[in-house]
Amino acid sequence: MFNKGNMNKMLKQAQAMQSKMAGVQEELNDVIIEESTAEMFSVKMNGKLELLDVHLSDSAMAEEKDVLEDIIVTTVNKTLRKAKDEAQARM
Repeated sequence: MFNKGNMNKMLKQAQAMQSKMAGVQEELNDVIIEESTAEMFSVKMNGKLELLDVHLSDSAMAEEKDVLEDIIVTTVNKTLRKAKDEAQARM
């Protein structure tokens, strides 16, 4: 038999969860994750996985193109992993 009281309780729990998730999403805007490689390249990203800043040092410009590309890819991927881990931890 249908229990209206249980349904109302479940709806309230779902609304509370939605509200909490919205709060976490707002928090993730303010979480900043930074990563750098060999002091040549650094990345800043927020908890929503939005790239905020990229810095390339003068010494990086002396590197060969393929080395620099590898450094950029590695640094961005490390930053993404950290940002994803932080977002999951807050959820």
